Amino acid sequence: MISPSQADELIAQHLRCLPIESLPLAQCAGGVLRENIYAERDQPPFDRVTMDGIALDSRGVREGVRSLRIQAMQAAGDAPLTLAGRDHCIEVMTGAVLPAGCDAVVPVERIAVRDGRADVAPDVSVQPDQNIHRRGTDTRQGNLLLATGTRLGPPEIAVAAGAGMARVRVSSQPMLAVISTGNELVEPGEPILPHQVRRSNAYAIAAALRLHGFQRVADDHIADDSAELRHRLKFHLETHDVLVLSGGVSMGKLDLVPQVLEELGVRCVFHKVAQRPGKPLWFGIAGSGAAVLALPGNPVSTAVCVSRYVLPALAASQGQTPVLPERMALAEPVTVDPPLTLFLPIRIEIDDWGRSWAVPAPTHGSGDFTALAGTDGFVELPPGPGTYPKGFVTRMYRW
Repeated sequence: MISPSQADELIAQHLRCLPIESLPLAQCAGGVLRENIYAERDQPPFDRVTMDGIALDSRGVREGVRSLRIQAMQAAGDAPLTLAGRDHCIEVMTGAVLPAGCDAVVPVERIAVRDGRADVAPDVSVQPDQNIHRRGTDTRQGNLLLATGTRLGPPEIAVAAGAGMARVRVSSQPMLAVISTGNELVEPGEPILPHQVRRSNAYAIAAALRLHGFQRVADDHIADDSAELRHRLKFHLETHDVLVLSGGVSMGKLDLVPQVLEELGVRCVFHKVAQRPGKPLWFGIAGSGAAVLALPGNPVSTAVCVSRYVLPALAASQGQTPVLPERMALAEPVTVDPPLTLFLPIRIEIDDWGRSWAVPAPTHGSGDFTALAGTDGFVELPPGPGTYPKGFVTRMYRW
């Protein structure tokens, strides 16, 4: 068996990068940028007023002029006016261009306006650059704002819009197929017999994919039948970029998935990882380039493998800059007996000092998916035997 880190390397080596498409900016939330974006102009592009009030020449106030004639009003979006003299001022709105001849802004709360004049309170000090956001202090024209590989969240979308990008080049959304196998599975809402179980893994996988921005997700359920598996998997391999399977990859007589995939020309890159849960994890590549991640059918194993391998692999295939896993300290000692990497579900709790702790929330086995409700993710603990004390810092993966 290979280690989890070796599995990461093999997946990264074999998963193909998705193509690029140009989309309207409004459709790019959650996408991965595949071009650099540079500043269209200085930012801010002009000396910008940061408070409602009056713009003036600070030298006049320092020379004793405290009552100024209001010359005009400068609103945001208006072309800049020019100050008539040190005994004048111009009303300005937040976001407006600083009028020519002015070097300071006094907030409206610190002046009194009457009969067309603005009186500056005696205790108000007026200094150059006061309440002014000077041109180019954020960035200069031509500076790199967003690099290829950046995932576009709300701030990044705003930056792209501010750079004048009506369309941007992003990775195409992968065509994904979530496939569960097993004769025992029954859809929610359908009549169920005592010896059957609900089909829950596929819903969890699809939910994880959609929560992480992947929207092109097909769903299928295939019985434990070689002919049916061969027919349906052949279709999915021809029409999808990535197949995520749940079930049928262990050592039982009805664990048919590896053999059928091999018959369909999918080359096995690895089968089995030295981890608990999720040891039977299978990964392969079809001749078309489609990737197959076949996960163990036990619900906890499926959930762990999705967060630990599937989501990072899909992010990498989009060209996303790698994101290092979070690190968190154990809230209590944990003993690991088998010589396998342990993925332990946890809840995050914050103590009185504002420190985050990983509180173990062990299940009753890899079939106990009900225990995952209310957990935040899992930590990755090195192979045993060994005991890891409170405060031991390790990787943490969120669902």
